[in-house]
Amino acid sequence: MTVETKLFDASEYLDTEESQVEYLSLIMDDGDFEEIKHAFGIVARARGMTAIARDAGVTREALYKALSEKGDPKFSTLLGVVKALGLKFELKKIEAAE
Repeated sequence: MTVETKLFDASEYLDTEESQVEYLSLIMDDGDFEEIKHAFGIVARARGMTAIARDAGVTREALYKALSEKGDPKFSTLLGVVKALGLKFELKKIEAAE
């Protein structure tokens, strides 16, 4: 008997807006750019990459490329994705204990 496997895709499990926002918030708190970029790609796929790309003002292919492992998205692209997701960036002062 052959065991069939498939690659894990977190976007299949982030099926509510609340879970997506919680996921992005946790990743943003960590502050690692590569993880942040990857997380936005996961949430964009969960919401529908075509719609997010359209609302962000980029092509679907350009968004996939920007959020890929080797991608280097412009800040304006990330801002567009955040807005397309119905979110906003919020900054806060880093506390000394952090």
